This record gives sequence, structure tokens and C-alpha cells, in this order.
Amino acid sequence: MTQIAFDNSYARLPSAFYTKLPATPVREPTLRAWNADLAEQLGLPDMDMAERAAIFGGNDVPDGAEPLAALYAGHQFGNWNPQLGDGRAILLGEILDQDGGRWDIQLKGSGPTPYSRAGDGRNWVGPALREYLVSEAMAALGIPTTRALALVTTGETVLREAPLPGAIVTRVASSHIRVGTFQVFAARGQIDDLRTLADHVMDRHYPTANDIPDLLRQVVQAQAELIAQWMSVGFIHGVMNTDNAHVAGDTIDYGPCAFMDDYHPARVFSSIDHGGRYAYANQPNIGAWNMAQFATALLPLMPDRDAAIEDFTAIVNGFADAYQTAWRQRFGAKIGLGALDDAGVDHLGALLSLMTNDGADFTNTFNSLSDDPDTQKVFQSEDGKEWLTTWRGLNPDLDKMSVANPQVIPRNHLVEAAIQAAVSENWSAFNDLNHVLSRPFERPQDDTYTRPPEPDEVVHQTFCGT
Repeated sequence: MTQIAFDNSYARLPSAFYTKLPATPVREPTLRAWNADLAEQLGLPDMDMAERAAIFGGNDVPDGAEPLAALYAGHQFGNWNPQLGDGRAILLGEILDQDGGRWDIQLKGSGPTPYSRAGDGRNWVGPALREYLVSEAMAALGIPTTRALALVTTGETVLREAPLPGAIVTRVASSHIRVGTFQVFAARGQIDDLRTLADHVMDRHYPTANDIPDLLRQVVQAQAELIAQWMSVGFIHGVMNTDNAHVAGDTIDYGPCAFMDDYHPARVFSSIDHGGRYAYANQPNIGAWNMAQFATALLPLMPDRDAAIEDFTAIVNGFADAYQTAWRQRFGAKIGLGALDDAGVDHLGALLSLMTNDGADFTNTFNSLSDDPDTQKVFQSEDGKEWLTTWRGLNPDLDKMSVANPQVIPRNHLVEAAIQAAVSENWSAFNDLNHVLSRPFERPQDDTYTRPPEPDEVVHQTFCGT
């Protein structure tokens, strides 16, 4: 049996945190993607393709693994759900990488658990492929995120809107601890477990946190910075429930996510976000709302509730300033300036208004500024020409822009094309796109990866896969 050097800290927590059980074996695990660079970083042992398929398809449990499904709760679209949990995922265990970093290894789509809520616990190839591509693209962009180690097709059919090929994606994360993990213990009055969880998170993610208020302060800061990074690349998470808010400030749970093509602040792609709660421009407000729920979950750990409410309110209200600071830095870099002052914010706002009115491509418009903006329709109007003249007078730093503006993003129509090809057993589109996305700041020779979709290629909705 393959030996992996697991060190499973979460499995050493009290049994209330999880249910221990293995993945459900599949009929014909076939390895479709393997992240060799990540495997090397993690120090994984050499394995042949059959071993990789068997382990990361859930058929073999490697020595040292302690597979489990974690418990959590959460607010879903603002509505409280008292029990959620890993309904289609199994945490194999944790490993320490070559630099001493701790990483979870989780199989997503690995079969039913006690938290499946009558679901089948499986994933079909579409959301598995999307998570692989988008999470690795985010990593290449330098945005905190879970990673993708492997993608295995199962040889089994998953029933969704139609029979679809099943798949399991192996997710690597700094942990899988969510705001909802805190919420479930707070709601149940399990204060000892709540305190144990807080200690675990401070030890694992925030070793400089001195106490619970400082933990809250650092989580608020991490979330604010993360969402500012999303906004700077036009990313829409699509399902910012508290059970999808990672306490370490990583992007997690790539369900109905998408990157914008044409810019609009009210853009929504998620098929289940009927009211636009998680629209692009709403993401900062939702981040603050999620932090308020996190603060509420921490209150039982404080000896003086009234004093804590006052303290925590001030900390959560600090989200807005932390976000604005990060946003001004990110968008200032995108137009070649330093952190934007108030005048700079107004100047950028004028550009975003022009882009909204013109339906301009978010990624390509910012790229054109350091290339040839006059070719972009958005700059051909009188207002657009005036904006360019003013901007050029600010002496923008083109080098700063080149590392702030990706040339390529996981455009929805390209991801969808890769999914449809994979359903037909053709994985070349996935492999080619994954390769290009690993170098997001290099302009590929093939403009297939940089051009916006044609009208008949536009993807209007994305789906979570459950």
C-alpha cells in the first residue's frame, strides 16, 4: 500500500467535529489530470497512474489516512441551515509540505456521507473540471485558493438533468474550516467544542492572534483582502454562503462561479442566485455580512457578552476600511497608479461607468491600456478619449500594470467547451486550457484564449453540480 506521510490534526479533534468513514469505491477510476508540480511541492511519493487513480478515485485508502466527513452549518442565501457538512467529500488527511505548510487532501464527489441530505454524494465531470481549471487559474493569479491535485473519472453515471459521467476532483486546502464550522457549535451550545475549534484555528492559521477578538480581526482582514482580489480580476464566486467562507481567507467551493466577460456591476451567473444576492458588486457587502455571522458565533467564548458585542461590532465594521484599502491598491495597480486616492477612485469610477455603458470586456479593456487602448471601442467616444487623455497625464507605470492585469482568465465559454469535449471523452481542450491558464500574465499566440465569446458562445448561467 502506498505510504503518504499524513499528520492528521483535524482527526485528532473531538468526535463531534466529523464522522469517520471512507470514500465509496467506484467502478472504473481513470486518472484524467495530475498536478505534478503540486504533488512535488507536497512531497507525495512516486505513484504510477493506476495507484493514483485508485487512491484519488476513492478505491484505495493509503496508509496513514484517516478519512472523514466534516460537520458544519451555515447561512445559505441568508437563510439559516442548522446542519450541513461534507455531503459529497471525504478528507483523507493532512500532510506537511517541504516548507512545513499543512495541507488537507480531500476527495470531492466521493460518495454519500451522513451529511448528504438524501443526495448521492457524487460529482459529474462538469463541476469537477470547472473546479480544477478555475482553482488552478486562481493560484496562478496569486489569489489565495484551494488547489486541484487530481481529476479522476469514475466509470459511473451521475443523474442530474440527464445521465452524466461521474468524476472526483482531489482538492488541496490549507484547511476546510469555514465560518459555518463555528456556527454549528455555537448554535448547539457546544461551547467546549467551539473553544477547541478556535484554539485549533489560531494554532493552524493565525499563530499571532492573542485572543478571540484578535482572531476575529485577522479573519476580517483576510476576507476583505481576498474579496478585493476577486473584484480586481472580475471573479464572481456565485455562492458566498457562510459555509463557503473560509476562515483562513482562501477561495473555496468553486460551484457556480464565473469570470466576467463584458463588465457590469450587477452581473450574476449562478443558476440558483435568483435575486442577485451574490452579484459581482454585492460581494464586499456579503463578505462583511459573513463576518458579522462569524462574530456572532464567537460570542459564547467571551465572558462579558455586552462588552464583546461592542468590541466585535467595531471589528466587523472595520471590514469596509480594510476592503477599501485593498481595493484601492489592486485597482490602482490595474491602471498603473499607486493606491488610489479619492480623485483616483473617481477617475477609475468614470472608466467603469464607460465600460458598463459600452458592455466592454473587463479583462481586455484593462490590458489594452498598456498596449493600444485606442483600438477599444470604449475609448472611441468623446468621454472615452477624454478619460484616456486624463489618464495618460497621470504618468501610469506600465510595468506595474503588466503584473496586475492577466492576459487570460478561465472564460466561461472556454470552460464550457472543455466540459462538453470531456463528456465526449476528449480531454485535449481541458489540457490546453489548463496549460494556458497556468501562465495568466503571458499573452498566448492563439487569440482563442483572449477574445471574448461570440454571441452564440455566451454562457449565461453556471451550475453547482449537486
